[in-house]
Amino acid sequence: MIEVEKLTKNYGPVNAIRDVSFSVAPGDIVGFLGPNGAGKSTTMRILSCFMPASSGSARVAGYDVFRESLEVRKRIGYLPENVPLYADMRVGPYLDFVAEVKGIARTERKGRVADAMDRCLITDVQNRLIGKLSKGYRQRVGLAQAIVSDPHVLILDEPTIGLDPQQITEIRSLIKSLAGDHTVILSTHILPEVSMVCSGVIIINKGAIVAQGPIDTLVEQFFPTARVHVQIAGPYPAVLEGLRRLAGVLDVHDAGPQDGAATFVVESDRGRDVRGEIFQLAAQQKWELRELRRAGMTLEEVFIRIVAGEETVADDRPAAEPTPAAAEAMPAEEATE
Repeated sequence: MIEVEKLTKNYGPVNAIRDVSFSVAPGDIVGFLGPNGAGKSTTMRILSCFMPASSGSARVAGYDVFRESLEVRKRIGYLPENVPLYADMRVGPYLDFVAEVKGIARTERKGRVADAMDRCLITDVQNRLIGKLSKGYRQRVGLAQAIVSDPHVLILDEPTIGLDPQQITEIRSLIKSLAGDHTVILSTHILPEVSMVCSGVIIINKGAIVAQGPIDTLVEQFFPTARVHVQIAGPYPAVLEGLRRLAGVLDVHDAGPQDGAATFVVESDRGRDVRGEIFQLAAQQKWELRELRRAGMTLEEVFIRIVAGEETVADDRPAAEPTPAAAEAMPAEEATE
């Protein structure tokens, strides 16, 4: 549904993105991750036909974003990080206006608008001026305008920014419900959100893709061992040596003392669970076992390891620093994204 090949965007000598390639299958929800200034918003603006690329190609719903931009725009819903809304319009008429602009027939328009408001939980404010709404409600109006045309592809840039915890949960559920019927590319700084909603991730750093794939696959790739967190009150040297000698244990890391007990992270083969052996060791030696649990390998840990080490980058040259002239040419949002 989304196919990107060697996409590059330059601002003078500065590479905002370089040779970006990825694909998103129909019906998938994919998280697009990266630190500030990595090139996320640049890529999403190109996919939404908001700006041209310097080179490369991109297709959305089978249409070229450069040569067939009008066809692409008919098939996408786009929620930018800073939603451009008409503050002097009321919510209902605004969404009706958006639906008309997107070519929805008059006979279908009322139903589409009502459905979008219901799904984004803004029916109760449909008669209020957008300019009088809270930031959270304005964000939901922005999401409603993105889905009102029932698009094939949704491009969402920080969709839960400014929402309270309950609203975040509701919007996450909405986004997750779109899987299968819609293809969604979701950019966010909230990594647990990606883990809850997305089936796969694309990680970009310094303008280049550094990792992509299903979340579980990336976790296994960068954390090939299973890890157990254990806290034992006992003689430190004996505890450390005992853990290292257990069958299946590959390494033991000191995690520092806690409440007078030694704390370790024990690594083993991914398919091997050594918690039973650790329990038996503590019982035999009459050590006080205070804590024994699996140490989760999370997307946050993968992200930090990849971005900090750039372990999968083929071209590890850093992006050029902007010259004063290039910085002036670059849109403000790109410099601070």
